[in-house]
Amino acid sequence: MTFSEIRYDVEDGVCTVTLNRRDRLNAVTATMLGELGEAWDRADADDAVRAVIVTGAGRAFCAGADLGAGGATFDYRRASAGGAPAPRRPAARTAGAGSRGRSASAEDHRDGGGIVTLRVFDMKKPVIAAINGPAVGFGITLTLPMDIRIASTAARIGFVFARRGVVPEACSTWFLPRLVGISQAAEWIYTGRVFSAEEALGGGLVSRVVAPDALLPAARELAREIAENTSAISVALARQMMWKLLGADHPMDAHRLDSQAMFWTGRSADAREGVTAFLEKRPARFTLRPSVDLPPFYPWWRPRPSPSSRD
Repeated sequence: MTFSEIRYDVEDGVCTVTLNRRDRLNAVTATMLGELGEAWDRADADDAVRAVIVTGAGRAFCAGADLGAGGATFDYRRASAGGAPAPRRPAARTAGAGSRGRSASAEDHRDGGGIVTLRVFDMKKPVIAAINGPAVGFGITLTLPMDIRIASTAARIGFVFARRGVVPEACSTWFLPRLVGISQAAEWIYTGRVFSAEEALGGGLVSRVVAPDALLPAARELAREIAENTSAISVALARQMMWKLLGADHPMDAHRLDSQAMFWTGRSADAREGVTAFLEKRPARFTLRPSVDLPPFYPWWRPRPSPSSRD
């Protein structure tokens, strides 16, 4: 797949995905959503990629929805009923829509942003958001399932949905309260105001704020630290253990899972190499690959097909 609205670059074990509609402040389109989905799949399947950085071209990270369609920007019925689709906005996803021309229902519709963020949620590789400028609407909800968010002092952030007459999307009502707490999430969502990178830092949405020219170097330094010093299998499992246990009812769920994961990783070649390298005071040379070497219980959060369903 050739990308037209993002850039995809891999160097030194780090994949950098750049939103690339700088003339529209990297506002999201259906094309961009599709390309982001392809980028996640490509990075996850490539064992040479150990970490992913996401940033924006030009002065913005992402301005959210492109509002060029005017008041009908969010009216997905126009596309599903056979009318002209609202331009530069994620297309409606319709499950089992039936014959051509049938109007999709609310139950049928799948938010395009949510499809993208759910794929990030299942990534094997850590994902770092380098928020270089304005990030509003989908421009900030896109980053919520990413593991680390670093912001430039030039960043301005807003969950502006209530000011546009719509609701938060991209699964953000699940992610945001878990990241910053319900009270802080409520203030930002209910007011829809745009706030500074410093406020985002104080509220726990970003881990640090740096000068604009220091943003990508800081993100790359962090990504390279992961790429050069850790086991890809360890990071893949730890990432999913943390994310998937956010909804657990009791720490016993974590105990059962990390017991199973420790039993498997403790017997692995990477564990032997990690301990030996430490004792020999040399860099470790980990060899296990997430594409083929994950344990048999991965992905544990998905139901396994019954024997009859395989027939």
